[in-house]
Amino acid sequence: MPRIVITGMGVVSPIGSTVSEFRQNLFAGTSGIDSVGFPYRGKEVRFPAAAVKNFKPEDWIETKKISMLDRFSQFAVAAAKQALKDSGLQMTPEVAERTGVITGTGVGGQNTLEDAYVKLLDPNGSTRVHPFTIPRLMANAGSSHITMATGATGPAFTVASACASAIHAMGVTLHMLRSGLIDRAITGGSESCLTFGTLKGWEALRVMAPDVCRPFSKDRAGMVLGEGAAMFVLETYESAKVRGAKIYAELAGFGMSSDAKDITTPDANGAARAVALAIKDAGLAPQDIDYVNAHGTGTRANDQTETTALKQVFDKHAGKLAISSSKSMFGHALGAAGALEMLATVMAVTDDCAPPTINYLGPDPECDLDYTPNAARKVKINAALNNSFAFGGLNAVVAVKKAS
Repeated sequence: MPRIVITGMGVVSPIGSTVSEFRQNLFAGTSGIDSVGFPYRGKEVRFPAAAVKNFKPEDWIETKKISMLDRFSQFAVAAAKQALKDSGLQMTPEVAERTGVITGTGVGGQNTLEDAYVKLLDPNGSTRVHPFTIPRLMANAGSSHITMATGATGPAFTVASACASAIHAMGVTLHMLRSGLIDRAITGGSESCLTFGTLKGWEALRVMAPDVCRPFSKDRAGMVLGEGAAMFVLETYESAKVRGAKIYAELAGFGMSSDAKDITTPDANGAARAVALAIKDAGLAPQDIDYVNAHGTGTRANDQTETTALKQVFDKHAGKLAISSSKSMFGHALGAAGALEMLATVMAVTDDCAPPTINYLGPDPECDLDYTPNAARKVKINAALNNSFAFGGLNAVVAVKKAS
């Protein structure tokens, strides 16, 4: 099979909206979690959340077109344009026809949907909604707008599998490239769901933290929602070498599974199968893995289940892994989570440095591995995993190797 490599990266996130800013804040353990407020029945209701700050869509999209894009699509286009520029790829007609755009999102145009409901259900509100409501809210809008912004005319579609969306999208892209269906692709994930209705919905599940996210820590109290996008240019190693492209890392393997157990409660066996399959697909053994960017949501059930799954796959080697949860810094961005964490994983491999799990207060008896608490740590990383385990029991894992 051809080797598939990463030659371009772009990001919009709560800890930075350029790759260099993201890297600096990632390894510094900078928190992007703050507080967002919404007016409700004459008072302000606030939630801890990780919002993208100071984003200017006009920097990436023609002013006259901005109103046609929901915020999640704006993020997608901005990150994709960064990644394409970073790759140095010239989108000629011949290149465009063999370039795919495969992205992930969990909920799509949530801002547009809520805005429409608020206008229609307010007794004093409007009887009409924005004329582009449907094109703005559809889940495939992000990938469609990327094609128009970049000129890519190959296969384009969106994967929606909750928190595993971005990793599923990248895994599907990997197989499309290996099969020769396409020669290169823009892939990743985008999400913007920090709306009052969405936050109240997650609050009702009783999985939300009251302040910060403390993955794998004692006294952890739940997750914090985030938003953002990360996009990557993938192509064959041979193609990258011929055009003299910078190669960040190799996307070496992909594994996925379904728990077939419960719609919200994770299962260690399902997660372990996806981890093991990704390692096998990469042609590696468990002891070859040096670092794991964990799903690590900060809920009691998820973190304990993921720890158990890692022990099942790695056995004694589990204690030698450097593990971290980047959600402690930029929250859980649902369908974009795996993409943002993919960027963190690639940086861990390229920089030989495990990012920290911040807000860590000490070990929990059920979570007793090395979670890189509170400070980044230099460690040789030749191969790494990026885990995403979604509601619905949908598990997706990718393996990343150092470029060689």
